[in-house]
Amino acid sequence: MRTLGIPIVALLVEAQDGAVSDTPGIALLDLISHSPVSQAVLLVLALMSVVSWGIILYKLWTFRRFAQQSAQFLDVFRRSNKFSEVQAVCRSLGDSPLVGLFQSGYAELTAQLRQAPADAGAGSHPPAGGGRPTLRSLPAVDRALMRASAVEVNKLEHWIPFLATTASIAPFIGLFGTVWGIMSAFEGIGRAGSTSLGVVAPGIAEALVATAFGLVAAVPAVMFYNYLSQRVKLFASGMDDFAMEFLNIAERNFT
Repeated sequence: MRTLGIPIVALLVEAQDGAVSDTPGIALLDLISHSPVSQAVLLVLALMSVVSWGIILYKLWTFRRFAQQSAQFLDVFRRSNKFSEVQAVCRSLGDSPLVGLFQSGYAELTAQLRQAPADAGAGSHPPAGGGRPTLRSLPAVDRALMRASAVEVNKLEHWIPFLATTASIAPFIGLFGTVWGIMSAFEGIGRAGSTSLGVVAPGIAEALVATAFGLVAAVPAVMFYNYLSQRVKLFASGMDDFAMEFLNIAERNFT
């Protein structure tokens, strides 16, 4: 046992040293620490990835809140008998894109009814008896709703195009780093005058790291760009449906 003790301890120490030296994180740091160009490429890709993930998380959170408040607003709108009752809850549900549509249509509706001879029922939905208020121009209300819809869609799409930009150019930035790394690798081969694996492998590995980072930045960006764009289309479709519902009520009660 004593004769085997020293060799066993030596083997354990050697194994521990080998485990530390073969750590993937250290090897990766060694790969990206040689060329300033590679470092700059990886820094740009890292920044684009961080910004993309920030946009993704923010949009997921806001879209969830928009959907919840839109459902609550529609419930209030369909249960109310007066537009003034709906207007009273708009402040508490202001994050919903439907609120912007309603306020724009309601403002145009009120402005027209105030100019009409009978303005007592301007806030009614439907009006309660008496003289029937009439709209001067239903297409004007439609245009107000369309304008508000365009504004709300622009708000929903804010920052999403950056994901498309990241998905488009991140692989090319990574490819640039790879091409530069391969050029440096061949230059090193020429200086060393040898094509052995020990000379070629580090430069090629460093070059391929840039492509990997480019894909890491681009793949989530393109996935969530498609997902968030589809959500924007669903919100836009919901706004179109709400605008038609608003116009039907206005036409039925004020024309």
